[in-house]
Amino acid sequence: MHWGLLLAAAATLTITMGARQTTGLFVSPIHQQTGIGIAAISFALAIGQFTWGAVQPIFGAIADKRGSTGVLVLGAVLLSLGLALTPHLTSPWGLTFTLGLLTAAGAGAGSFSILIGATAQQLAPEKRSFAAGFINAGGSLGQFIFAPLVQAVIAVAGWASAMYMLAVTSLLAIPLAFPLRRKAAPVETAPTASAVGEITLKQQVAIALRDRSYWMLHLGFFTCGVHIAFLVTHLPGEIALCGLSPSVSAMSIALIGLFNVAGSLVAGALGQRVRMKWILAVMYASRAVMIALYLMAPPTALTFYVFAAALGFTWLATVPPTAGLVGKLFGPRYLGTLFGLTLLSHQIGGFFGAWLGGLALERSGDYTWMWYLDMGLALIAAVANLPIRESMPKTVPATA
Repeated sequence: MHWGLLLAAAATLTITMGARQTTGLFVSPIHQQTGIGIAAISFALAIGQFTWGAVQPIFGAIADKRGSTGVLVLGAVLLSLGLALTPHLTSPWGLTFTLGLLTAAGAGAGSFSILIGATAQQLAPEKRSFAAGFINAGGSLGQFIFAPLVQAVIAVAGWASAMYMLAVTSLLAIPLAFPLRRKAAPVETAPTASAVGEITLKQQVAIALRDRSYWMLHLGFFTCGVHIAFLVTHLPGEIALCGLSPSVSAMSIALIGLFNVAGSLVAGALGQRVRMKWILAVMYASRAVMIALYLMAPPTALTFYVFAAALGFTWLATVPPTAGLVGKLFGPRYLGTLFGLTLLSHQIGGFFGAWLGGLALERSGDYTWMWYLDMGLALIAAVANLPIRESMPKTVPATA
């Protein structure tokens, strides 16, 4: 296992996802200080959800062709610039430009499709599922570390200072880009390897878009995006509606990240032993159960902590099996692009999750109908993964 490669990729995701997944903590402070409505702030963050997904197939294609280093450096600069400008552009359009475009594009350039694609091309097939889980765990660790830190800075020095802190921290991703420079790929044993080596990126995308299993992955990931964006944007608002302090919000978001470290590693390891479509189906179905139990529980801090921990186990643990299935279906050569396209679907769902949550709060005073929508979508995602074509993983000898 190329541990230096994996640690650099995981650390990069720790920084980019740590900055991105704590934006919900800024919604209330920005609203209170600037007077901008919750729906308007939610719309800016919804644009950010879409932008984060839209740039990944583009940056993934560039990384697939020219290497990931330049893409990662550019992403760190854009992320830092967007965060630093946010306190100075406090209007709906200003927030859309900084949080919706600059920071989201920067985080997207240093996110899953580029990092998993860059490492997959340097690893043997049997190691890719674990590698994806390990990298994904880095992003969740960032959420665990950054959430309480950001909330503490907001409480002591204000939300603008917290933005500046994140801007400076984002630049630490620049030196981490260089260990990810492309090296010679390992000998490929997957049956799709020879075919992939003989076709262009355009031809490979055309083949994928005609594949029903690929579209089922898109459908499942779309619903996942609705869940993630709604919660990361509006869970602090839900907690505030229950009369609980912002520290409960920070701890809940941190617990989601902490338990997703375990979930990501488990999902990555299981992907080497069982069909990944079953892993995805179980995770999506479990979300519907967890939301139903949450709605029946009393609105206490303990309820939110238990809900966050349980949901966190599946939070972004869907990434390793989804990326693994794309690699199984089409090989690693253009994984950055093809997985980037599934992330675009994820973030189209994310746009609706962030935006509709804000509309629900302004029009009905709470998030009740969004919770029911989330449950329905979780069940749809579980069913959508069942017809995906996937063979059982092959047992790989320890000496391979």
